[in-house]
Amino acid sequence: MPMARARRICPDLIILPPRFREYSRISRIVMEKLHQVSPVVEQVSIDEAFIDISLLPDSVETTAHDLQRKINQDVGLPCSLGVASNKLLAKIANDVGKSTGVSGSPPNAITIVPPGEEKEFLKPLKVERLWGVGPKTASRLSELGVSTIGELAAISERRLVKLFGKNGHWLYLHAQGIDESPLVTSHEMKSVSSETTFVLDIRDIEILHKTLRDLAEQVGKRLRDQNLSGTTIRIKIRWSDFTTISRQSKLASSIDQDADIYKTAEHLFDGTWESGRAVRLLGVGVSGLEKGIRQLNLWEARSEAPDLKARQLQTAIDGLRERYGAGIVRRGNDVEEKHST
Repeated sequence: MPMARARRICPDLIILPPRFREYSRISRIVMEKLHQVSPVVEQVSIDEAFIDISLLPDSVETTAHDLQRKINQDVGLPCSLGVASNKLLAKIANDVGKSTGVSGSPPNAITIVPPGEEKEFLKPLKVERLWGVGPKTASRLSELGVSTIGELAAISERRLVKLFGKNGHWLYLHAQGIDESPLVTSHEMKSVSSETTFVLDIRDIEILHKTLRDLAEQVGKRLRDQNLSGTTIRIKIRWSDFTTISRQSKLASSIDQDADIYKTAEHLFDGTWESGRAVRLLGVGVSGLEKGIRQLNLWEARSEAPDLKARQLQTAIDGLRERYGAGIVRRGNDVEEKHST
C-alpha cells in the first residue's frame, strides 16, 4: 500500500523510519552463520540465500534444525528454510513453508523435499510458484487448462517449446523439478568445477572415464589460467532417476595438473559406480584453492624431477591448445578408440 494512501486511511498512523544500516548489520551476522555451516553460500538479497550442504556429515534435517536454532537464539530472528536437491525446489519449499505458518506469527518453518519426491511435491502447487511463470505465462497456461505444476508436467517438452519458444524448455524442466543452475558466490572463489549432462543416459565405462578426463582437463586449464591449485577433488554424479550424489577426496598437497585431477576423480568414480548403472550427469571440481603451486626446495628438486617434466609437458600442451584449439592434442588411446569404431 502506498504511504500516502495509508496516511489518508489512518491519519493517526505512527510511521517508523527505516534503519537500513541496522538491517545490513543483522544481515551480515546471519550470512556469517551460514558460512560457518558451509563455504558455498549464494546471497540473493538482504535476507535470503542459498547454501550447499550436500557434503556435510550430518543429515539435512539435523543441519536445518541446528541452523534455524542458531539464528533464532543468537540473532533473535525467525528463520524459514527450504531444503531440496536444487535451488528451484529449495526456494519453492521455503515459500510453501512460510505460507503454511500460524496466522499472526512470523514464519519460522522448515520444509524438506526428499530426493526422488520432487515431482510429487510440486504436483498440486500453482504454476505461478515456478521461476519464469509470470502473469502473462500463467494466463496463457490457464487458456490451455493448466493451473497446477502437475498439469504442466504432463505436457510434452516439444509442445511447450512450440507454444513458448525457448522458455518452453525451461518450463518443462522446472515442472519436472529439474534445475541445473549452480550456486553463484559473490565472494572469493572457493572452487573450480565443470560438469556435463548427457543427451542419453550412459552406461559405458569407457565413455564415462573419457568424460571424466575431459572434465578434469577443463578444470585443470581453468586453475592454471588463474594461477590456482587445490587440495580437494570432488565428483558429482546424477543417476538416470535424477538422484544426485557427490564424493570428494582431500589430498596431501595442492595440485593443478590434468592427470592428477583425473586420477583422483577416476578413483572416486570407480569406488561409487555400479557396473551398468546409467549416468545422466558427471561433474568434476577442485576446492581448497590457493594461489600458485607448492614450490620445491633444494632437497626435493632431484626426487621431484618427473613431476617437473610432467608440468613442462602440460605447459606445452596448454600452449598448443591455446593456439590451435582444444582438439589439437589428443591421447593415443582416444585416437585408437576412434579408428576402431
